[in-house]
Amino acid sequence: MASFARSAVTAVLGPTNTGKTHLAVERLCAHSSGMMGFPLRLLAREVYERVVALKGRESVALITGEEKICPPQARYFLCTAESMPVTGDYAFVALDEAQLGADPERGHVFTDRLLHARGREETMILGSATVAPLVKALVRDVEIIGRPRFSTLSYAGAKKLSRLPKRSAIVAFSVEEVYTVAEMLRRFRGGAAVVMGALSPRTRNAQVKMFMEGEVDYLVATDAIGMGLNLDVSHVAFASLRKFDGHRIRRLTVSEMAQIAGRAGRHHKDGTFGSLGGEDGAAAFTPEEISAIEEHRFPRVEALYWRDGAPRCDSVETLIADLEARPDRPELRAAPEAVDLAVLKRMAEDPLVMERARGKRQVTRLWAACGLPDFQKLGPDHHARMVARIWRFLSEGNGHIPRDWFAQHLARLDTAQGDIDTLSARIAAVRTWSYVAHRPDWLAHPAEMAERTRALEEKLSDALHAALAQRFVDRRTSVLLRDIGKKAGDLPVHIGSDGEVSIDGEVIGRLDGFRFSVDPDARGEDRRMLLAAAERRLGRILGMKAEELLAAADAAFALETRPGEMPAILWDGNVVAALAAGSSLTAPSVKLDRAMNDLGQDLQKRISERLGAWMTAQKERHLLPLMKMTESASDPAVPAVVRAVFAQLADAGGISPRDDLDSALGHLDKDQRSILRRAGITIGVLDLFHHGLLKPGAALWRMALLSARNGKPMLPLPPAGAVILPAGDRAVEMGARIAGFRAFGAQQLRIDIAERVARASHEAIAKGQPFTAADPQVVSLGVLEPAFLQLMRAAGFRPVTPPAKAEGEGEEAAPQGANWAFRGRRKAKPPEAQKDAHRKGGPRQKDGGPRQKAAPTATGGGNQAFAGLAALLERGG
Repeated sequence: MASFARSAVTAVLGPTNTGKTHLAVERLCAHSSGMMGFPLRLLAREVYERVVALKGRESVALITGEEKICPPQARYFLCTAESMPVTGDYAFVALDEAQLGADPERGHVFTDRLLHARGREETMILGSATVAPLVKALVRDVEIIGRPRFSTLSYAGAKKLSRLPKRSAIVAFSVEEVYTVAEMLRRFRGGAAVVMGALSPRTRNAQVKMFMEGEVDYLVATDAIGMGLNLDVSHVAFASLRKFDGHRIRRLTVSEMAQIAGRAGRHHKDGTFGSLGGEDGAAAFTPEEISAIEEHRFPRVEALYWRDGAPRCDSVETLIADLEARPDRPELRAAPEAVDLAVLKRMAEDPLVMERARGKRQVTRLWAACGLPDFQKLGPDHHARMVARIWRFLSEGNGHIPRDWFAQHLARLDTAQGDIDTLSARIAAVRTWSYVAHRPDWLAHPAEMAERTRALEEKLSDALHAALAQRFVDRRTSVLLRDIGKKAGDLPVHIGSDGEVSIDGEVIGRLDGFRFSVDPDARGEDRRMLLAAAERRLGRILGMKAEELLAAADAAFALETRPGEMPAILWDGNVVAALAAGSSLTAPSVKLDRAMNDLGQDLQKRISERLGAWMTAQKERHLLPLMKMTESASDPAVPAVVRAVFAQLADAGGISPRDDLDSALGHLDKDQRSILRRAGITIGVLDLFHHGLLKPGAALWRMALLSARNGKPMLPLPPAGAVILPAGDRAVEMGARIAGFRAFGAQQLRIDIAERVARASHEAIAKGQPFTAADPQVVSLGVLEPAFLQLMRAAGFRPVTPPAKAEGEGEEAAPQGANWAFRGRRKAKPPEAQKDAHRKGGPRQKDGGPRQKAAPTATGGGNQAFAGLAALLERGG
């Protein structure tokens, strides 16, 4: 078989990263027209975009099996090798990766283009130096130019996955292995892009773009990356050195290793290669292999696979015979049976096919149908059944595939739901229909169907890219790893309205006030990274929040009121400081939240002063009587004995049982008691207090100050406005006591109400009237009889039984159980408000109170009544 050349042929041969493809593109654009053939649709698309940028979209065409962009005025054609229109007239023609002529599956296509694709003015063959002898033997008058590699490729040894440098590509040779490596990179390094031959070009483009733009620092790929894809890879790590080649599992050849490893380094940037795991693992290189790869010394290719590229189509038998013919050159060897030939042989066994495949036109059409690629990897038998169905449509009627049948197959695939494998299978099926749609004479409306298949493939490809990214990319971890070592302004930090903190769009946690909390969904191993990122990035934002706090109005601050929590100061609902014991009850210590430790001493001091000013305003608003008590306790103008009472009462928070102060009160004369009364202090039968400290705001602040001094959590407080409460658990009763309530059996009364009842009893008894639980004042409050009896006993009264009436005298005797009344006092003192009245009338007991006359018999019982409660509350309790 003789080779020939219509023009000057130049073979530019050498290792990867020698600029061969770049040179060919320059030569293409220097001619009036041209065509280049590539091994991958993805590579053809990449160069297409480069030429479009130079020559304009209307002058450039892209032709692949599943995609055709052919403007009417196109002069430059970028194609896959199988789609090169070799019969055209082009000033320049180039074939990339010519060494693929030695590939058992596709080699015969590259060999045919090597022998027959010629440009009118210039032809260029690109490839590895290993095919130099064959090119020289097969192509007449060829000029071979060797090109050295721009950068150095060196062996970097075996590395664990966690130790791989950034911008690394990990090469595996099975889908399972690719997935496993990508999953591990997601856990340890934030994820990886995935590139496999089974992915659609659009998905591969999206994955490569993710790697090229730095969203991830790692790429996991099959040997598809060895076919001239321009990637910014610094290191190539082999997960394995064995692959299944369609027939058996074998070790990669040194040339294949070098082709893949050569992706490391770009232009003048050096690259490295190595294995994944230990030196003795499955991916371990031998010293001879390392030396050969570094020095670019590879065994030369002994022969190229050949098959007649222009077989006769007079009959099916003649066609098969030509396709099975053997070459007559020692540099060529017969190609193994390809899928298209296997399908043709199976079709030839069908009588109906043979009946219709008569004449050159029909045989040519049958051979075109057999050329439908097996994108789904169904195998010759299954794929042949599909081709047979298509052939029947092409060989009957108007020779077109029915539009409805075609559309139904597309409709079945039109869903973006499913996992990675499901989406990949759908895309492979869509690529089959896309190939069919781009045959100009197979459909009645090929342009419409081609657009539909393109849109569907893009839809599924986008879904597949999203699924890959979701499974194999933890963008938050990736962002945090890129964040390490960068300046604070390099990656944008955003605080959402709800406090959500994100770096470069990835949520890392929440900022509540000055407290940062890690995203609860974060994995355990990521939490430390998230905290470190927050520490590096939030300093400026915390400073801004501090300035906001300093400028905030008093209304923005509040006191922490939750029972069981220590008292604290809130700003916009978030804790910014805690209260602790200070020099006195009314002067607690304000301790800033630990989240403010990094703000700087000056800023912390200003915040402390601002919170202190707010507290002072709150104390003056709610605790003014207590503040005045504290001042009086140290006022030299106040008698010492009175100062002692002020001091004890202030230390108790302005409310104290009378028993605790009886000793100090015993030393006061009339004028000294007047000083207490003028200060608003009520000296009651049971308690000493100031009415202003019974208000809800005062109760809250008294609770907080006592809690801070004692180092104990806040207790539950009674509802605002309550004057009587049911008894509760110990914590509830203690909280009510601090708020100004006293417990009487199953009820708790506010101390001013208890004093009112005690005062009413004094007035009634002083007038000689009975005072029982049925008294309107008692009933209107809702005080139950047991609580009433306990209150009266606590106030110092004792019950008496009225004498029985003479027989026939007056009314009937009172019912049993309704004869309770009170007379005399054993130790109770009258309320200060009534003391002068007691002094004006009657002889006095030793304790200063008036002697009581015997009370008349009580009538009526202690029935519960609530009717008068609302009126009592309206009068202020």
